[in-house]
Amino acid sequence: MHKRVLGHFGSEAYKIPGIENGGLLEEEKFWLSNDCMLRYLRATKWNSAKAAIERLEGTLKWRREFGIYDLSADLVEPEAVTGKEVVFGYDTLRRPALYMIPSRQNTEESPRQIQYTFWALERALELTGPGVESVALMINFADKAKNPSLGTSKLVLNILQMHYPERLGASLILNVPFLISAFFKIISPFIDPITRNKMKFNPKPVEDGLFTPDELFKDGGWNGSRNFVWDHEKYWQPFVQMCADIKAKQMARWRKLGARVGCDEWDYKSEEVVDISPAAGDASPHAEPEATADKLPNGVGSSTESIAEDSPAGSNDPDDATQDADTEVVNMATAV
Repeated sequence: MHKRVLGHFGSEAYKIPGIENGGLLEEEKFWLSNDCMLRYLRATKWNSAKAAIERLEGTLKWRREFGIYDLSADLVEPEAVTGKEVVFGYDTLRRPALYMIPSRQNTEESPRQIQYTFWALERALELTGPGVESVALMINFADKAKNPSLGTSKLVLNILQMHYPERLGASLILNVPFLISAFFKIISPFIDPITRNKMKFNPKPVEDGLFTPDELFKDGGWNGSRNFVWDHEKYWQPFVQMCADIKAKQMARWRKLGARVGCDEWDYKSEEVVDISPAAGDASPHAEPEATADKLPNGVGSSTESIAEDSPAGSNDPDDATQDADTEVVNMATAV
């Protein structure tokens, strides 16, 4: 089943159906990794190769229509100036944490707000290390948070569920007042059961073992040890540049692998440690500490061993014989 999906998109003659100039762009070939195909196969519950192919093609069309590859930092920067979405630190499973702070809302509802949401998500996903495929979403409704409309919420949820399968590792939601709780009950029927099970209301991230204190905000009820204050002038451009550098390195490795559909993400993701939880006095939010095992965040060791291409981790493909690789995964860190 997995091989049929790979063969479909890996064909030289393949074109995205139903759109002009449907030949795959370089960015689209890069996005169509082996891991990506496996995520969609799992999301369709291994029903059939056809189901996974149709869903993947739906996402390829959406990414073209939405303009994912055309979204620039300059376009969305007006949404970022108050720090209402911040990528900072990793959870204990090495997933980058994307904080959403509705009380810092600084613009009226518009398509650009939604563009910024997915621009930030794309950057957080770029900062996942080898073997990590998802992010931790952190939402804090303290300080008179301003809610999006029901229509906007449904749209964002639909995009997340349809076009980012298995990309949300956890969603931790703090300070949920009565009105917000009622709001979530209203939209709950629109949330996929698997996604809904990942949502934890008013958790205790450190006590529950989800974060170590040094990778977590102290303020807002998160009860970590990091006093992080958003300074747009200080952090925005270095963060944007850090993400661009990481993406460029990954693309360069991917091109050396043949610039083909179906590469393993492990093979082109960086083995470097990128610190996205800077100390309060740091001049740059992306210092790169020496990547020795005893200095890696959360005590995770590093390994340069790759997963064999013909035995993808987490495949569960009924048509494929898979074998777990006995390797450790290097931990990357992210900071906005």
